[in-house]
Amino acid sequence: MNRRNLLKLGGLAALATPLPFKAVFAAEPAILLGAPNPMSGPFAANGKFAEMGMKLFVEETKAVLGRPLAYRVLDTQGKPAIAVRQVQDLFEQQHARFFAGGILSSGALAMGKSLAKQGGIFVTTAGADEITGSDCNKATFRWSVPTYGAIRQTIGPLIERLPDAKRWYTITPQYVFGEGLLSATKDILKEHGLEHVGNSYHSLDEREFSGYLTNAMAAKPDVLVLLNFGSQSSETLRQAVSFGIKNQATILLAWASGLEQFESLGADLCQDVYFGVQYWHTIDSPLNHNLVEQTQAMYNRMPNYSLAGSYIIAKMIVDGIAKAADADPAKVIAAMEGTVYDGLTGSETIRKQDHQVIKNYYLLKGKPKDQMKDKDDYCEIIQGGQSFLDPEQAGCKMPA
Repeated sequence: MNRRNLLKLGGLAALATPLPFKAVFAAEPAILLGAPNPMSGPFAANGKFAEMGMKLFVEETKAVLGRPLAYRVLDTQGKPAIAVRQVQDLFEQQHARFFAGGILSSGALAMGKSLAKQGGIFVTTAGADEITGSDCNKATFRWSVPTYGAIRQTIGPLIERLPDAKRWYTITPQYVFGEGLLSATKDILKEHGLEHVGNSYHSLDEREFSGYLTNAMAAKPDVLVLLNFGSQSSETLRQAVSFGIKNQATILLAWASGLEQFESLGADLCQDVYFGVQYWHTIDSPLNHNLVEQTQAMYNRMPNYSLAGSYIIAKMIVDGIAKAADADPAKVIAAMEGTVYDGLTGSETIRKQDHQVIKNYYLLKGKPKDQMKDKDDYCEIIQGGQSFLDPEQAGCKMPA
C-alpha cells in the first residue's frame, strides 16, 4: 500500500507523515467508503473532482457512531467489468460495505447489481433511467435526476422559449445513458409536434466529431442537442462552434458537468449555449452555502458538479448510518428510505419505492464575458424544476 492510499484509507490525507496501518485503526475500525469512479481515460477529470468531494466530506465529518471515516479511491477506468471487480475486491478484502460513485451509467448499473447480491450499499450520480427503473434494487440509491427528468427540464423549457424552433437534431453516445436521453428527447418532441430531423451515434472512445456535425448541418436544424457527457460533449461543442453552428442554430448540452466544463471551454464558447445541470454553485440552500465555503477553504475554488455530487452521495450514506445508529447495510437502507433532508438543491427526498432522490434539475444559459460578475459566473439559471416518472411508470419492482 503506498503512502497516498494509506492516508486516504485513514481519512487523514492532511497529515504530513503516514501512520502505521495498525495505528490508524487502533481505537475502532474505520467505516470505509469505496469511491469507484473513472480516474483514468476520457472521464478522468470527473473522477478527479469526485475524489476531491469525497475527501472534503470525510475530512469535514471525520467520524460516525464513534468510528473514524475512511475512503478508498477505485479507478473503474469507465469499464463496467473493472468497476465490478474492484468493488468486489474491496468488499471482500477490506470489508467495505458502502460505495459512493459511478458517474457512468453502464458501470453504475453493474456495480449496483453486484452490491445487491453481496449485501452492500451503492449511491450514484449516474443518469440512466434503469438505475431506479427496471434495474432498481435494494442496494442502489441515486441522487442525480435520471435522463427522463433531465430532458423534460431542458428541452421542455426551450420549446416554450423558442416557439419557432421546429427542427431538432441530436448527437448521442451509444450506450445506455445516451439511449435514455435520446428516447426521452424523441418522446417530448413528438408530444409537441416537432420534428426530430436526425441523430448521429458515436462510441465512448470517440474524439473527432466533425463528421457528425457535418451531418447535423446538412439537416438544417433549429436546435442542435448534444446528448454526450464530459470531455466528449466539450469537444463536440468546441468543434460545433468552430464550424459556425452556434450562428445557425441554438445549441443545448442537455447533461453538462457544470463549472469544471465551463472552465475548460471558456466564456466565449459558452455564451448563448444552453446547459442542463444537476448542480450549480449559486443555489440558495444552507448545505450548498456550507459546501461552497468548505470547498473554497480546502481547494481555493468553487465546487463543481462532480465534486458536489460525490460530497452529497457520501453524506447520504453516512447520514443513513447515523440515523440507523448501526453500520449494518440492511438497517442503513431502511433508515435511508423515505428520508426528507436539507440537500444541496434545497429539500430533497429519497423516494422509498425506487431509491430515487427527488430534486431539481436546472437549465442554464451561458453569459457574455462582459456580463460575468466573477470568474465563475459563466451562466445564469433559467429555471429549475422536477420531472419524475412514478416508480411504476419507470418499471421499478423493488425486491423485498
